[in-house]
Order: sequence, then structure tokens, then C-alpha cells
Amino acid sequence: MNNSRLFSIIRKEFIQIVRDPRTLVLALVIPVMQLFLLGYAATNDVRNVPLAVFDQDRGPAARELLDAYRAADYFRIAFDVDSEAQLRALIDGGQARAGLIIPPDYSRNLKGGGTAQVAFVLDGSDPAAASTALSAAQLIGQMHATTILAERLAQRGQTAALTLPVDVRTQVWYNPDLSSAYFMVPGLTGMILQTLTSILTASAVVRERERGTIEQLIVTPIRSWELLLGKLLPYTILALANTAEVLVIGALWFHVPVRGDYLTIAAVSGLFLITGLGIGLLASTIANTQQEAILTVWMTLLPSIFLSGFFFPLEAMPGFLQAVSYLIPLRYYLVAIRALMLKGVGLPILQAQVLPLAIFGIVIMTAAALRFKKRLD
Repeated sequence: MNNSRLFSIIRKEFIQIVRDPRTLVLALVIPVMQLFLLGYAATNDVRNVPLAVFDQDRGPAARELLDAYRAADYFRIAFDVDSEAQLRALIDGGQARAGLIIPPDYSRNLKGGGTAQVAFVLDGSDPAAASTALSAAQLIGQMHATTILAERLAQRGQTAALTLPVDVRTQVWYNPDLSSAYFMVPGLTGMILQTLTSILTASAVVRERERGTIEQLIVTPIRSWELLLGKLLPYTILALANTAEVLVIGALWFHVPVRGDYLTIAAVSGLFLITGLGIGLLASTIANTQQEAILTVWMTLLPSIFLSGFFFPLEAMPGFLQAVSYLIPLRYYLVAIRALMLKGVGLPILQAQVLPLAIFGIVIMTAAALRFKKRLD
């Protein structure tokens, strides 16, 4: 091994990266943009749903019910309408996402010790938001009903009768506030590692071929594996730096904890990095232009995005797609990085994820290196 030849290739690659502003933007700015966009926009937290209210009662009991919905940050009473037609028009137009209809005899029924019914209407065109809003609406209604029942029993001196035979006390570990950022930020590290390494590696090799400099490198004393290593190392360093950047911003800005060991996180990330480098290198041996290389890489990125559990839970997918997801390396890395960051577990617990990552990395990188050497010859 000739260190001077290897360092010359690495230095040359870093110079090309610095001189190419598009590569710098892709490598430094886009990961930060993805972090903020996904950290804020890609969330399942439903808050301040605009609510239209058709209150036909206007009594004190109806106002207490509205106060219960107003106190929770799930809904925002945005419209006070005078008819069901107006409520329907607001929901149809998208100004309101939910509607509450209080009948005219609501207060009278409650005052008489009976049962009062209200109607809660939800816009189901967005099932994800509607399901969360539905659960929140039911929970708020049940809590308000329990409060009314407690007041009635207290007036009769029967407070003990309110005690339930089963008391289920729930606890949420690792993410008590159920913040979506806790889910998105660790997953974004995997997306950055795979996206940047595969696209930049593929483009770097194909760029040499487009400019005709690959032939100049071939006739030099540089061996093929030295050229390969010199090409890959700069993007490895860049990808790990971006991963650290995302983790720091995620911890300081989104307050996502990093409970695991940093060296373990770096080791698992480096193991997954081999897969991304192999995909990019393999794409560079197939494509003749940078556009073809990027499109080839995107053919592997799309299944990774949708079948890895990055956006959608694997348990909700059909059995066939769940089986296909076992062929997606990102699936294993997401489980590992979320467990490392949020749960603080060690490598012994992550054997089921680390071993497949190692197998994928070795197989893909070996196939890419052999094809790369063949193309050089």
C-alpha cells in the first residue's frame, strides 16, 4: 500500500468537492433543511384543529362542555354557527376540520339527572389527522362526563361509589410527550447516510468518466483498490459529519435525547454507511452520466423510504410488503439508531439488526467493488 498515492486521491476528491458548489449545497445545506422540514412538517401530532360549534342550547352546561374542549389544545373553537348547513359548508370548504352540535335540551337533560347527547362531526378526508382528533374528542367527552358524574354523586354524598374496580395507570417510556421529533430525527440520520453516500459516490465516479479523467487515472501507477478507497473515504467522512450535524441540531433544537453511547452510534452508522457506499458505487458502474446515476440511486431510495418504517409503520403494511421490507437495509438501521438514541441500549440487544447490516454491507460492497474493477479494466 502506497500512502502517498492514496492520500493524493483523497486530496483530489476533497478539492473537487470544495470547487463544486452544488455538491457542497447537497452535502451541507440539504440535510439541515430535511431536518427542519421533517421535524416540523412530518408529524402526527394533531393540535389546534379548527372546530365549528352549533350551540342550540346556550346554557351554562353547554358552556362548560365548550370550556372542556377549549382547555385541551387538540381543538380550537374557530366558528360559532347558527345552523347545521353553515357547519357543513365550513367543513366542506376546509375552514373547519370538525364540528360540535349541541341540542337545545342539553342543559335541561343534565339538570334533570338524565343523559344528554351531543354530535361530534369529523372531516375524514385526512384519516391520520381524523383518527387522532376522534380519539381526542372521545377522551375529552369522557373526562367531562366523569366530572359531571362526580358532581352528582358528591351532591348525594355518594362519592365512594365513583371508585372504579379497575384502575389502569398508563406510562409512556422513552418519549413521554409522544413527540414526533423523537421518531423523525433518528430516522433522518439513516436517510441522510444512505442518500448522500449513494448519490454523491455515484456522481463522483461517473463525473470522472464524463470528463475523461478516469482514463488518466487508470494509466497512473494507482491501483484500482486505491482509487476506489480514495474515492469513497471523503464521502464517508462527509456523511459521518452530516450525521453528527443532525444529531447535534436534533438534540439542541428539537430536544431529542441521545441516551446511547456515541461510539456505538458511530460504529453502527459506519456499518450502515458501507451499504450506501456500495449502492452508489454499483450505480456508477451501470450509469454513463450523472443524471443516469442519480436516477439509478433513486430506484433504490424509494423502496427504502416507504418500506423501512421511516414514514409508515411496518405493522400496518400487507404481509407481502412486510416480507419485502426484510430486504431493505434501512429497516434494520432505523430500529438500531432509534433504540440507541432513545432507549440507550447496547450492541448485545441489537444483534438482530447489526448482523443483517453487516451482511448487506459486505455483499453489496463486494459486488460493487468487483464490478468497479471490471469496468476499470
